[in-house]
Amino acid sequence: MKNLVPVSTIMSKNLIVLNLSDDLTKAELLFKKNHIRHIPVVDGNKILGMLSYTDLLRISFVDAVDDDEEVVDVTVYNMFTVEQVMAKKLTTVTPETSIREVAEILSKKEFHALPVLQGNLLVGIVTTTDIIKYLLSQYKD
Repeated sequence: MKNLVPVSTIMSKNLIVLNLSDDLTKAELLFKKNHIRHIPVVDGNKILGMLSYTDLLRISFVDAVDDDEEVVDVTVYNMFTVEQVMAKKLTTVTPETSIREVAEILSKKEFHALPVLQGNLLVGIVTTTDIIKYLLSQYKD
């Protein structure tokens, strides 16, 4: 296995993002429609925070709908804004950060996704799923 493979080789580059003006109903629809668990919150290409599907579940007592449905009960979501629910103090990496270093960060923290920044601009996101898929690819015959 290569120790210095950059995270840019496995990160997601076609990002689905939210703005502070978006509501949590839109966030849930994006999570379910795109089968993702993390959405960067941005102002242009500048990252402001990260919203996870787990963050939404924390503010609601139960998931109001099945994962296959696109209709949500918006009562709880209307009580909060994206800014109130998102994580604001983010750990970030650069495209040159090694996959190994990203794996080490994710293994020690309580989150499962890292924004990838080039300078101050969001260029990607890497998740624990990306790391697992990469590791599995190393064991193919």
